[in-house]
Formats: sequence, C-alpha cells, structure tokens
Amino acid sequence: MENVYHIPAMLKETIDGLNIKPDGVYVDVTFGGGGHSRAILGKLRELEIGDWRLEIGDCKIQLYSFDQDMEAYQNAIEDERWQFVHGNFRYLANFMDYYGVTAIDGLIADLGVSFHHFDEAERGFSFRFDGPLDMRMNRQAKITAADIVNTYSEEDLARVLYIYGELKNARPLARKLLQARPVLTTWDAVKALVGEHWSLENLDPRKKKELTCLFQALRIEVNDELGALRDMLTSARDLLKPGGRIAVLTYHSLEDRIVKNFLRSGNLEGEIKKDFYGNSLAPFTLIEKGLSASEEEVARNPRARSARLRVAEKHG
Repeated sequence: MENVYHIPAMLKETIDGLNIKPDGVYVDVTFGGGGHSRAILGKLRELEIGDWRLEIGDCKIQLYSFDQDMEAYQNAIEDERWQFVHGNFRYLANFMDYYGVTAIDGLIADLGVSFHHFDEAERGFSFRFDGPLDMRMNRQAKITAADIVNTYSEEDLARVLYIYGELKNARPLARKLLQARPVLTTWDAVKALVGEHWSLENLDPRKKKELTCLFQALRIEVNDELGALRDMLTSARDLLKPGGRIAVLTYHSLEDRIVKNFLRSGNLEGEIKKDFYGNSLAPFTLIEKGLSASEEEVARNPRARSARLRVAEKHG
C-alpha cells in the first residue's frame, strides 16, 4: 500500500463549517499532509469573482498553514495566496503579528496525529514498529519520550500516565518502566509491560488498549499538546473577526473536553460569564457540537472513527 502522509477526517464537513468567504484570511494550524489547506484554497478559487484579493490590501496571502514538523513542507502548495509557517500553533498570535495580520476570518485545527507520524518507525509514535522512543512533533525539540521514561521519578511518570493516558493502574505501570531502564525503543516499552515474548497478532485487547493509552500519555507530555492547545484557542478567539469561524477536530476526550468547554464559554475555565441582566457573555455561537464521521467514511478511513468536529462562530 502506498504510504499516505495523512487523510483528513470529515473534510467536507469541516470546510463547509468554516463558511469560507472569497476575500477572507484563513489559518490552518495543523498543515500535515495539506488536505485541509488545499481544500480551503480550492474553495477560495470557486468563490472568486473578479480579483477579490485586491480587497485585502497589499497582502495577497489568504491562507497561513502552520506545522512544527518541517517534514510537512514536502507537501508544500504552489499558490501565491499560501504561506507555510514553520512553528508550533501555540505561537499563533506571535506569527500573525510577524506577518502583519491583525484579524482572521477562520481557523481550522485537526488535532489528530498524521498517519505519517504513526507509520514511520523512526518517529516512535506507535508500538506497531520497533524504533527509537522519540515522539517529538518538532524534531528539533530536546526532550524525547525516552528521556521522560528514563529520567522521571516514579511519581512524576505515574502522574503523566494517569492524567494524559487516563490509566487507573498508572503507578504499577510506571514502576515496571522504571525497573526496565534503560527503555530506549518502542518495543523496550512494550516488553517492560507485557513481557519479552509478545507479538502484535497475539496481544491481548486489554493490553493493546493499555499500551495505546500509555503511548498517548507520553506523546502529550513530550509535545505539551494540551498546553499548546489552550494557548492556540485563546489566540484564535482574539484574532477571529466578528462572524469568523473556528473548526476543531479532536480525537480523544482530554482535548475534546478543552475544546468543548472553550467554545461553549470562551475561556479556558469553561465558566460562562454573564452580564448584569443574566445574559451570556460567551463570544461564540455553536454551529457544530460534536459531529462524528459517517459509517461510510469510517469504512474508508478507520482512523476517523474517534474524530469529533466542533465549529463555532464569533459573535458580531
């Protein structure tokens, strides 16, 4: 089978949710394989009537696409309206300021890990392959998953597994990893938890789920994914124009809870603030409250099964 960088989930639903305008300025904070960015540019082309781009002044860029992994640039788009941004989306506000953008019409965030990362053994994101226990989205970052497993105390490692992997048996799992040090590869980690003699084909479903949650926890810790998500959402709220929309695809309960509460309330605490008369001060109107992929899409792309799409529009 041909190696595919990434297949975006619910592509049509996400692009429709953005309600793209022909003269709008958009941000794709998770470029990856470029699926969403290409769809946005395609939609802009469909909507063009004359030279709408003149209406946004000297800046002809209509789409800024972020990715902290420079390997994503292999999927670069040849379009004068497109700008690749090599950076973590947590610095959205900083980069937009650098490019002179003070407001945007829409933002898309696909929080799923690209197929490319899961399917490349050397990236260490999956226990399907034996490779370095790495998991860095940005390969220039200093801390790897192996560093965490081999240097954290039992208490700190258990905390990571409990909070980010939602593993109730986090403490004994952390102890096993400590006893197996040095844990340098993905299969070192697997062997520490299930024993030397194992195979993917015969792996107990409960153990497979446990390993999936463990790898998720380490990946989130390595990349500070939830902290970056909170920073990005706050910047997106401030950058969006009245009537602008944000569309976010989540893939596990931790990130989905953050997105759901933020879009409902407009703040990271999830608290809906009200004015003197009891009216909500939440800045968003919810357009899509957690759409799942269709059975037909899941049949074509099983990794879309866990995707949830949330879309909100900023009040005028």
